[in-house]
Amino acid sequence: MAVTIPTPTPQTAADPLALQRFLDGRYAGTRDAVRGWLDLPQNAPGDGLTLEAHRAQVLDWARELAAAGRTALGFPVEYGGQGDVGASIAAFETLAWGDLSLLVKIGVQFGLFGGAVLHLGTATHHERYLADIAALRLPGCFAMTETGHGSNVQALETTATYDAAADEFVIHTPTESARKDYIGNAARDGRMAAVFAQLIVGDEGRGVHALLVPIRDEQGEVLPGVRIEDCGAKLGLDGVDNGRIWFDHVRVPREALLDRYAQVRPDGTYFSPIESSTKRFFTMLGTLIQGRVSVGGASMNATKVALTIAIRHGLERRQFGVPGEPEALLMDYRTHQRRLLIPLAHTYALHFAQAELVDQLHEAFSSDGDGDLERRELETLAAGVKAVSTWHATSTIQECREACGGAGYLAGNRFAALKADTDVFTTFEGDNTVLIQLAAKNLLTGFRDDLGELDPLGTAAFFAGQVYETVAERTAIRELLTRLSDDLRPGRKDEGELLDRETGLELLRWRAEHTLGGAARRLKGGFDAGRDPFSVLVDTQDHVFAVGRVWVDQVVGEAFSRAVDRCPAGPERDALDTLCSLYILSTIEADRGWYQEHGRLSSTRSKAVIKAVNALCGRLRPQAGELVEAFGVPEGALGDARRVEGV
Repeated sequence: MAVTIPTPTPQTAADPLALQRFLDGRYAGTRDAVRGWLDLPQNAPGDGLTLEAHRAQVLDWARELAAAGRTALGFPVEYGGQGDVGASIAAFETLAWGDLSLLVKIGVQFGLFGGAVLHLGTATHHERYLADIAALRLPGCFAMTETGHGSNVQALETTATYDAAADEFVIHTPTESARKDYIGNAARDGRMAAVFAQLIVGDEGRGVHALLVPIRDEQGEVLPGVRIEDCGAKLGLDGVDNGRIWFDHVRVPREALLDRYAQVRPDGTYFSPIESSTKRFFTMLGTLIQGRVSVGGASMNATKVALTIAIRHGLERRQFGVPGEPEALLMDYRTHQRRLLIPLAHTYALHFAQAELVDQLHEAFSSDGDGDLERRELETLAAGVKAVSTWHATSTIQECREACGGAGYLAGNRFAALKADTDVFTTFEGDNTVLIQLAAKNLLTGFRDDLGELDPLGTAAFFAGQVYETVAERTAIRELLTRLSDDLRPGRKDEGELLDRETGLELLRWRAEHTLGGAARRLKGGFDAGRDPFSVLVDTQDHVFAVGRVWVDQVVGEAFSRAVDRCPAGPERDALDTLCSLYILSTIEADRGWYQEHGRLSSTRSKAVIKAVNALCGRLRPQAGELVEAFGVPEGALGDARRVEGV
């Protein structure tokens, strides 16, 4: 007989539209407006354009969206925005269903360049520039990255030296490694750059600050003292004009300094309300966190496009089966369910984690809160979710391509563009491996105020001496309790309870806490032995990385669980509940060896996890089509995916 799975009845199947409304949340109207624009034939992503034609198309689209007021929603109302950071990110994320070059162009202009002026500048800068930035009358760049330093922003070499006699800053590129590299909008369209440079006032270095530096005139001609070079064709995102910039003693007025956190008076007096240079630096960077949050959300929506294409294909394409019977659908095979439904569950989980992160960011900006604890917690969450979301996008898009066979290799079915254009997201707004370690460092230190003046080595010594006690004591108490009572050990419960969300979440929490405590003990042991801090950090780096990685798994699972609890009772909640359990158990399954090594799963229980994951995939199979339809990806963004069944 044919291999088939019954389709759920209308009473038990989730309604895609109801589920879409729940997924869209408070910004449903914003997302629908972007969906409508993307679904217009002239706005569908295409391929085969020349480099110049692609860049021109992207700029035209950006201007159209700016004219409609859809690109600067987070700007103050008086400058053409709506003062709504959450809506701004929602619109940006939704654009990821279309041409990702447009997404990045929008991000550079309004998120990075505009965000630098908004968050690092003061009223003078806002009044002079924000309206023109919002309307795209002033295309700009975010010139932070240099060839020689990558993620180590504090070590940038570009200088901004104050000349008190002229009341000007002199912007200079002192070495070849100091050139600004991979700068969006630089090669073709940008007329001004927010340049991050070492501020030098009265022969004293004051650390990295941002200044507004014109790079082209209104006719598009490069200004004297500025040299710009096109980065040329890239692996993807050819609609974005990335370039390199050098400055040869370029002079700008003192007012060019974005001076929310530090001012230079005409006589050369430097003043900052934040006394610690390290704390000031991280405060400035923290205000730009919106870009990191946005990239994570955009990667999730690109993943939704790939899953929609692949799961639709799996529900149409038939292959093999019982002789004499109709061939089985691809989605009826357990291997196909695993390769697509597990990533689907992780995509839903990351969607809800991202939604909580956006809400926190919106509240932080709306209240103008910049308390240390709030800022550090937000930074930790943003770093972790961005890293995991973009890694997930890269792996899932590849899996979806393979799941579509030859059809997935056709450019018209969008996988080529999705793969190429999202690949750089893993290093956009911070290299993922560095970001996970940043999250881990924050977890290990708690970002105590005492860290303000500490360099990385001092930080290591601090958490060895200060944080270890609280982390280790908490973990030791927990381990003692779990040894005393089997009831507190989820790994010892009945097999049926594996499908219980709280059981799985407790396993994720235990792994995160145990890993955190273990890393703290290793670090303390190294310092107690008298070893130098740098070698201790290098030797334990893999463990520190694991701290951040498993913590994200826990946070994402908890966010998904809270979303399930918020959903009204009915088929939609049932579907989300099953997806949440699949996320949790597939995460545990992927690390079964660790759980067995640490006595949390017996070999029998470990095998039961595999069976439970299979059961959940089978439970979700009848609704696979509805679950991707609920994403609401516009048909115009799916390329030729609706016609792949014959390939």
